[in-house]
Amino acid sequence: MNIDYRVISLGTLSAHPLWDEKGERRTGHATTTLITTDDAKIVVNPGLPAQILQARMDERVNLQPRDITHVFMTSLTQDHYRGLRLFEQAEWYAFEAEGIAALAGLRDQLERAKSEDDDELEGAIQKHLELVRRCRAAEDTITKGVDLFPLPGVTPGSCGLILSLPRQTVLITGDAVATYDHLQQGKVLPHSANIEQAQESFKEAVEIADILILGRGNITFNPFRWSGY
Repeated sequence: MNIDYRVISLGTLSAHPLWDEKGERRTGHATTTLITTDDAKIVVNPGLPAQILQARMDERVNLQPRDITHVFMTSLTQDHYRGLRLFEQAEWYAFEAEGIAALAGLRDQLERAKSEDDDELEGAIQKHLELVRRCRAAEDTITKGVDLFPLPGVTPGSCGLILSLPRQTVLITGDAVATYDHLQQGKVLPHSANIEQAQESFKEAVEIADILILGRGNITFNPFRWSGY
């Protein structure tokens, strides 16, 4: 089984807590990764708007959106799936626990919007609900060599993907390991739904992986496993 992975677009946080940024300094979006195997082409976290993401694909890989077979979201927050509609032909997946939590949260938001007679907000939430409802609960394995690796804490059902290569273990972490600064300092995002759980997931990520693809960063060697890095 041949497995190739590459970053299509580097993500960013709307405000970087380890840089002491306050408020929203920029539009946050998750790092987008492409995994290619013998029988699948998987986009992970299409966080950019569809038009911009299509341009990034044109720059990075010789593929069209119709070539993608699967889309997987490590979390179901908007900055992880903003460009999801680009891949209408693909199957959309998230971890089951994340889907349940996301739907519950959106339904609560919808009820509040209705009670406040905010038609514009209600319409926006309905659009998000449509996308999340279409996402299927992923099985333990997306395709051979590409397995789910639950990393709850930042959101209730945050879940990475682990790629089993002959000589290396690669983990797409989602926001469980957000940036290189978070990796170096051993810290999790302060707005995590469950800080203690997020810290445990961070530890599991750095214990298992030789190479990490960070939630809002690039591909990096795991400094806890590579001497001299």
